[in-house]
Amino acid sequence: MKITILDGYTVNPGDLSWDAVKTLATSFGVFDRTPPSLVEKRSADSEIVLTNKVVLDKCQLDMLPNLRYIGVLATGYNVVDLEECKRRGICVTNIPAYSTMSVAQTVFAYILFLSNSVERHFESVRAGDWCKSADFAYTLSSITELDGMSLGIVGYGQIGKAVAKIAKTFGMKVRAFAPSRKVGDSDSVAQFSSLDDILSLSDIVSLNCPLNEKTKNLINKDSISLMKKSAWLINAGRGPLVNEQDLADALNAGQIAAYCADVLSVEPPPSTNPLLSAKNSFITPHCAWASKAARSRLIDIAASNISAWLGGNPINVVS
Repeated sequence: MKITILDGYTVNPGDLSWDAVKTLATSFGVFDRTPPSLVEKRSADSEIVLTNKVVLDKCQLDMLPNLRYIGVLATGYNVVDLEECKRRGICVTNIPAYSTMSVAQTVFAYILFLSNSVERHFESVRAGDWCKSADFAYTLSSITELDGMSLGIVGYGQIGKAVAKIAKTFGMKVRAFAPSRKVGDSDSVAQFSSLDDILSLSDIVSLNCPLNEKTKNLINKDSISLMKKSAWLINAGRGPLVNEQDLADALNAGQIAAYCADVLSVEPPPSTNPLLSAKNSFITPHCAWASKAARSRLIDIAASNISAWLGGNPINVVS
């Protein structure tokens, strides 16, 4: 059984081992990155192909007659033509829930970045400003206490719930919007509210919902107009959840106070993306999922997915 990993670098840049997957193969190959022109050459005889962001559409599948299984090394699987795989009898699996705590942790890394300005004060001290200070203490910007602030969570899956639990430990008031939950109900952590209430009443809004036709451009000039001018918006979900030009315009005009995101609509982004230069816009390079623990978990789940399929009882199947 030949297994080929087309783009393994982001999952394992060299600090982990592929042995859990390799032991399932009679022939094994892993490539850091694979351009479309090399997919056929590298995967021609493979029964199993693992991909993260390399697209496997009908055109590519036509060139891989031996392919029986595609393992997506991520939760999202839009890079694979599921209908074509179903027609050909190719099993497709994904990796669910491997990075929940890492992403939730990143959401609060953003919140603490904005609330405490640790980096700004650290750089000031390193530049010698404290040595020259007339006082024993000084601040360069307002330090915000999270206790009592309102956090609105859009999307209440595993990551949204994890974010809510962390917020509760900070003493925050937590509201959540989820289409499956009745407005007015609550659980031990969050009160369920309408989306309009989430936007208008929250000091901080965290986007943790999936991307679909209903959530695409969820944040736009109209929804932003409902938000407080002092509000912070956090996006550790998907780039297209926001209309990037509308959001950049709102930031530059002071309609909301700050935006922190780990995702953009196109990745890597063109230099012209308006959020890269917008006022109080802080972007990280889609790395919220990439803690060593989460990446190790991903590899173990990928191996378990393959093993289960080989044993005739596939798990985490998306087609």
